[in-house]
Amino acid sequence: MAIYRFKISFEDFDDVVREIDIKTTQTFEDLHRAIHRSTGYNADKSSSFYVSTDNWIKGDEIALLPNERKVNNGVALMEKSKLSNFIEDPHQKFYYIYNFERPFDFHVELIKIILENDPNIEYPFLVKSTGEAPKIIEKNAGGFAVSTAAASTDFDFLNEMDFVPEDTEELEAMGGRGIMAEEVDDTEEEEEKDEFADGDDYADEEFGSGKEEDY
Repeated sequence: MAIYRFKISFEDFDDVVREIDIKTTQTFEDLHRAIHRSTGYNADKSSSFYVSTDNWIKGDEIALLPNERKVNNGVALMEKSKLSNFIEDPHQKFYYIYNFERPFDFHVELIKIILENDPNIEYPFLVKSTGEAPKIIEKNAGGFAVSTAAASTDFDFLNEMDFVPEDTEELEAMGGRGIMAEEVDDTEEEEEKDEFADGDDYADEEFGSGKEEDY
């Protein structure tokens, strides 16, 4: 039985590459799951392969967990689609989108056809792995979780301020002015004092001038 060797690379991360051997009779779902055993991503996400031109223009779609519209349009299903039924070129290419909710795009290219399989190997088989797959931050019931690595170090203003939902009542009591309200009030008081001070000087000059004329 022949073996296909596919090169899989991220469209936006050229240095992350996987090469996978898979039997010609296996399905696109087998390839899909093999890819994500090598990336560490959750394979149970709506995803699709597209038969592609040499310029990565998408054609016929082969889907996993398709939406109702795609099902009604008769989209091919990964679990029922053998790889050999979609290979028309010894360098066949597929454009692959993983997880439509938070998508990553891949280029999948057939780079070798091996005429005999190795009976000592369980296929699909990861032949080569280069580079670490980028992190995915997934939303869940408890907030956000990073699927493959440590959490982001980006500054979270509300968390650093120990913000709790009840604080919104205090913010509303400030008339929408927020945490800068006290500073604004202080500035306004200073300006009012300055205005009164200027007015006093002006009044003294007027009265002083009048006394000189009386004399």
